[in-house]
Amino acid sequence: MTANALTGIIDYGVGNLRSVQSAVERVGGIPLITSDPAQLLDCPRLILPGVGAFGHGMAELEARGLSAVVHQAVAAGTPLLGICLGMQMLTTRSFEFGDTPGLGLTAGTVTRLERSDGGERLRLPHVAWKPLRRVSGVLDWFFDGIGDDDRFYFIHSFAVQNAKVGVAALADHDGLAFAAVMTHGNVIGTQFHPEKSGPAGLKLLSNFVSKGR
Repeated sequence: MTANALTGIIDYGVGNLRSVQSAVERVGGIPLITSDPAQLLDCPRLILPGVGAFGHGMAELEARGLSAVVHQAVAAGTPLLGICLGMQMLTTRSFEFGDTPGLGLTAGTVTRLERSDGGERLRLPHVAWKPLRRVSGVLDWFFDGIGDDDRFYFIHSFAVQNAKVGVAALADHDGLAFAAVMTHGNVIGTQFHPEKSGPAGLKLLSNFVSKGR
């Protein structure tokens, strides 16, 4: 492997770091779990994982000075992949347990999965294996090798709904659509966990590690 296979995994105290590390290794990457700004800024690509509440995640990212590092890396053209909570934190804000600003690297706001017509309440958290409904022509390189029947593992109660721009793929919970993949420039977010999504998820990670440069 060359140094270009190095993938920085941002350690801000929140997230399933080891499963992401293992998945990156399985697709031929060289994972580096670190919270050191210099090390992260030297990586040719970065992953922002995350599990839990939006506000807590943003607070931990800020406390470690890593939100500024993320912005600096993205501004320098470094590809960044946010996973689950990591994707949500890329957005402008979340209304999970209040109103909390996000990193503002993708469009949209994060809200609870609820029907706008006042219909039957959805069972939460949404835990399911779901296919993706792609937006044609967006992130073709990232989705290379992914079929219409491939399914991905979701576990969440909040999501980006009714986004106008930046949506690369949609999924649904009992007919309610939400953003499954979002992008802006060199930034990508997945609401699902590719590291827990079997061969299809590993293929996406392989595409990110090998082509996201």
